Amino acid sequence: MKQKAYARAGVDIDLGNKVKATLPRLLAATRRPEVLGKVGGFGGLFALDTRKYREPVLVSSVDGVGTKLKLAFAMNRHDTIGQDLVNHCVNDIAVLGAEPLFFLDYLGTGKLEPHVFTEILRGFAKACAENHCALIGGETAQMPGFYQPGEYDVSGTIVGVVEKSRMLDGKSVRAGDAVIGVASSGLHTNGFSLARKIFFERMRLKPTSRVRELGNTIGDELLRVHVSYGPLVQKLLKKFNFESEVHGPLSKAQKAAGAIKGIAHITGGGFVDNIPRVLPKNCDVVLRKGSWEMLPIFRLIQAWGGVPEAELYQVFNMGIGLTLLVAADRAAEVLKFISAQKQRAWRIGEVVKGRGTARVV
Repeated sequence: MKQKAYARAGVDIDLGNKVKATLPRLLAATRRPEVLGKVGGFGGLFALDTRKYREPVLVSSVDGVGTKLKLAFAMNRHDTIGQDLVNHCVNDIAVLGAEPLFFLDYLGTGKLEPHVFTEILRGFAKACAENHCALIGGETAQMPGFYQPGEYDVSGTIVGVVEKSRMLDGKSVRAGDAVIGVASSGLHTNGFSLARKIFFERMRLKPTSRVRELGNTIGDELLRVHVSYGPLVQKLLKKFNFESEVHGPLSKAQKAAGAIKGIAHITGGGFVDNIPRVLPKNCDVVLRKGSWEMLPIFRLIQAWGGVPEAELYQVFNMGIGLTLLVAADRAAEVLKFISAQKQRAWRIGEVVKGRGTARVV
């Protein structure tokens, strides 16, 4: 059969339709009862059950994976990228107390490679199912000449919901509160431009190079999936802030009595830029170096990076992917609960009087 003119120009609509025909099967595990219609419509449909809320607030976030994609290209491994994106977005709204509802993705590439598309979508579907988040739509764009051969970009948008009176806004944070750090799996999705420079230019490693300190190849280590803290946060809030209630408003007194006062997702900007986003103007956070178990990948970055230590804590998560600002007298109980959820966490600092900044000492 003669190739169509558009396909000769680099955009194969028929191939795109063939690949997209697999979507209903891939996305079946992400379906929630509120999802209406089917995949492939002009818009995704989600019927929010407003009876569950007195004042529902929709919480949204959009993000990408950044230059971590360069590692995926180099390793020809694309199964983790979709998970990274979903989990990052889930965490960004979880810190406000929001439950994720649905996710939409965008994939842009020069030439659509079916196996790459399928790997990425499987990652989206796996993470959405694990976070009880519906994948209700997306866009795949073929743009020949726009990307380097074998490369693509992804981004995603998430929408969640939280009862207005249950939003975590940091207003109850006070000097004397404890800071708990929950372990990351590695770099997550930030700092890769600097990390690639350190490992592949300064240390002259290849993505397939095996590093003794890591017990792994540097490429596989850097591709470790960004941890989702969404399910953990929901359990923490139910246990320590909302008691046995599932939905419904809280009084100001009930909200102020909650043990979990503020949460920060440690992404681009590290501790220095992210923690102040949830602090009152009259409070600082002081974190103590050595109070948590630093992953080997960060010890390598420290040893070989040639980067001032203060900057490292502003670029990388340094082994802590989430920080919780917690009433000091409940900190031990919160730590025990996190451990029971099979996640590692440490008391890494405290809230002091100040001007809304975070520092590592």
